[in-house]
Amino acid sequence: MGRETVIQGRIWMIVDKQGRLIDDIDTDQIYHNAHLAVTDIREMGKFSFGNLRGWEDFPSKTQPGDIVMVGKNFGAGSSRQQAVDCFASLGIVLLLGESFGAIYKRNAINSGFPIVECEELAEANLKSGNQIEADVASGGIRVLGEEERSIQARPFSQVQMDIYQAGNLFQYGKILEQK
Repeated sequence: MGRETVIQGRIWMIVDKQGRLIDDIDTDQIYHNAHLAVTDIREMGKFSFGNLRGWEDFPSKTQPGDIVMVGKNFGAGSSRQQAVDCFASLGIVLLLGESFGAIYKRNAINSGFPIVECEELAEANLKSGNQIEADVASGGIRVLGEEERSIQARPFSQVQMDIYQAGNLFQYGKILEQK
C-alpha cells in the first residue's frame, strides 16, 4: 500500500459546443461496443470517446498525467469495464465529475482508478488546460497558476481509499486474507 493521494495534472473539460460540461455520457459514448473484442488494455485508449460527437479525436490530444473533467451521471448505462480501462490505457490519472453512474463508479473504484465527485464543478470556473492538484483523501482541489484558488470535492470513502491504496479490489482482498 502507498499510492499517492495528491494527484496533479492538466484538465480536459468534456464540454458541448456552448462550453457546458456534458451530462449523461453513457458507456457506449465512452467506449463503443464495436470495440469490445479488444482485450489488451494498452490498445483500449485509442477508442476513448470514439462515439461522443465532437470528442472523437480525444485520444490523440491527451497525454499521460492528464485529468478528465465531466458533468453529471458520467458512465451511465452498461457495466462495460472498458469504459474505465480506456482512460487508464491513455495514462489519465483522475476523473473529476459532478456525479457518476452507479455501476461505472463501482467499476472505477474496484479497478483502483481514481474518480472524485464535486457537485459544484460547473460553477468552479475551470478551463481545459488548467493545472490542478486534487487530494483524494481530503477532497481538496487546488487550481494552480495565476488564478490559484481552491474548491472542495467529496473525499474518497474509507473503502475507496483502501481499494485505491491496494491497487484494485483483488489486491485489497488479498490484503484482507493476510490479516
